[in-house]
Amino acid sequence: MNPENCPLCNSEDTYHFFRSSRKNLERDYSKCRHCDLIFVPSRFHLTPEDEKQRYLLHNNDPTDPRYRQFLSRLVNLLLPKLKQGARGLDYGAGPGPALAYMIRESGLMMDIYDPFFQPDRSIFAKKYDFITCTETAEHFSLPRKEFTTLDTLLNEGAWLGIMTSLNYDSSLFEKWHYQHDPTHITFYSETTIQYISHAFGWLVSLPAKNIVIFQKPSK
Repeated sequence: MNPENCPLCNSEDTYHFFRSSRKNLERDYSKCRHCDLIFVPSRFHLTPEDEKQRYLLHNNDPTDPRYRQFLSRLVNLLLPKLKQGARGLDYGAGPGPALAYMIRESGLMMDIYDPFFQPDRSIFAKKYDFITCTETAEHFSLPRKEFTTLDTLLNEGAWLGIMTSLNYDSSLFEKWHYQHDPTHITFYSETTIQYISHAFGWLVSLPAKNIVIFQKPSK
């Protein structure tokens, strides 16, 4: 079967990269030569119902100290950049929007959106001073569409904070635990992040492992 176009940059220059033969996870992975994205072809994606059931297994308790510590890696980097009164959005919050609760504790306003658990489409008529997207971007089946949506939601000068495990070394992909989750279908490298930055005209920094902070510049 011919490789699919890249779901991020739409390049036809993609190739079969890896085949997983793990029990209950037999699927292919493709790689884009243009933007360096590794992605699972659409024929291997879970149905929406199976995807939702998988997310319900996650422990995203806002009161869990270990989970809060994990999320604080992004929160502590993002909060100093935000002005009092900034309005934010937790995009892809999952069944337990812990990060939104943590930021609200700092006195900032925070909306929540998740297509399965918080499908409040009124957020698409708003603009935000910052958006968080934690452990979500790896689930994007159409990352170009999702990042385009995020761009429309950001005010000029606004921040987009992303947490996702980056593919720092493709030679280690076969043994990488992150690709074992059947809901993880899109994997970004630092090269991919730079592509996104250029494609949308965003400024970018990678201040810590697996953390990306974009800023939509003011015109």
